[in-house]
Amino acid sequence: MAIVSKRLKHLRTEQKLTQEQLGRLINVTKVSISGYENGNRTPDTDTINRIADVFDVSTDYLFGRTDRKKPLFLYETDLTEKEEQLLREHLRDLRKKR
Repeated sequence: MAIVSKRLKHLRTEQKLTQEQLGRLINVTKVSISGYENGNRTPDTDTINRIADVFDVSTDYLFGRTDRKKPLFLYETDLTEKEEQLLREHLRDLRKKR
């Protein structure tokens, strides 16, 4: 599965980065960035993860699997069990108030 080249280009231009600047941030060449944006090249897994980190988006967003740039908070992988439980309880309380 390839990343959606238009999304990558949009994210880069939205952040006012050149292809060269983005390349330096994720440790690839400007030519590689151009290839990703034109759909002629596919980044490896590590590069995809670095792109997602730079733009603070999910890899699912880069792959076009979702239009949400970030996952829902309950899918955050760094929540402790206690934090997740508290969030669920708070959400349940909010829903009751409706």
